[in-house]
Amino acid sequence: MRKLTLPLSEEEISSLHAGDAVELSGVIYTARDAAHKRLHHLIQEGKELPLDLNGAAIYYAGPTPAKPGQPIGSCGPTTSSRMDAYTPELLDHGLKIMIGKGRRSETVKDAIKTHHAVYFVACGGAGALLSHSVIASEPVAFADLLAEAIVKLTVKDFPCFVGVDADGKDIYDLR
Repeated sequence: MRKLTLPLSEEEISSLHAGDAVELSGVIYTARDAAHKRLHHLIQEGKELPLDLNGAAIYYAGPTPAKPGQPIGSCGPTTSSRMDAYTPELLDHGLKIMIGKGRRSETVKDAIKTHHAVYFVACGGAGALLSHSVIASEPVAFADLLAEAIVKLTVKDFPCFVGVDADGKDIYDLR
């Protein structure tokens, strides 16, 4: 298991291969369907985004409220393909890392190759376990979306696998 600190350098991204097990530490942002749609509209309107996407990591998750004394509640991945319509545009704006579950479209895989990015897969159904890697959380944007708001997470040793590497190789196609 490789330990990586975010943001990742170009060399680190190049060294990752589909299927590699990693633990991520650093800052990731949660964003699900509704937040992606709003980011898309802001881009289309030429407005400033509520977060800097350059080198950023977006986790397709909608965390539940934190219990007292905890930074976050359950925090598992959602199905990534629901964000596929927005992903190439966000990659155009500097996004480098996506974390979710499930397959990505050929269009997204091509965009990952073009932008030298990486898609990580986290274990679905393990939101309570994954929340143990979150050491801090802070709302960033779209609070009215509740669980689908953008939240800045500081994570330590967040476990996942390389789903699609910068060469477009896909963990779901390995055999």
